[in-house]
Amino acid sequence: MSDKNTSERAKAQRYVAMNRRARHDYFITDTIEAGIVLEGTEVKSLRSGQASIQESFAGPKDGGLFLLNAYIPEYKKAGSHLQHETRRPRRLLLHKREMNKLMGVVGREGITLVPLGIYFNRRGIAKVEIGLAKGKHKADKREAIKKRDWERDKARIMRSR
Repeated sequence: MSDKNTSERAKAQRYVAMNRRARHDYFITDTIEAGIVLEGTEVKSLRSGQASIQESFAGPKDGGLFLLNAYIPEYKKAGSHLQHETRRPRRLLLHKREMNKLMGVVGREGITLVPLGIYFNRRGIAKVEIGLAKGKHKADKREAIKKRDWERDKARIMRSR
């Protein structure tokens, strides 16, 4: 997708869960927006902003794409019999063509599907931003840190002049 869509998306809604570590650990080549199938109390729990997608990933399962290992805590105000499983696989909603493309890329090139964030769009529908990611080596991470530090120092120098 383009950077324009990402900036518009950031303005349009608020993120309820972010995977900040993903951009440090992976090269993100492309991002895709997908819907997510949630049960009743999961939506309320997400709206309270308690979810975590740090260790989660997306992958094929039973002929569809699923968000695996994402943690959405139980909703405290509901009764005990209405609760959902906290780490259950959650189906991602994509067009068949997009899904086939993603499954092909993941199987062929050693690329991982990493969730970058969960948010509610303008209409109040939960969406997941998924990145096509390729793992970084330790040297790549160091280089990114050096570049970020240099940009920060450069901005500081330019401000002081």
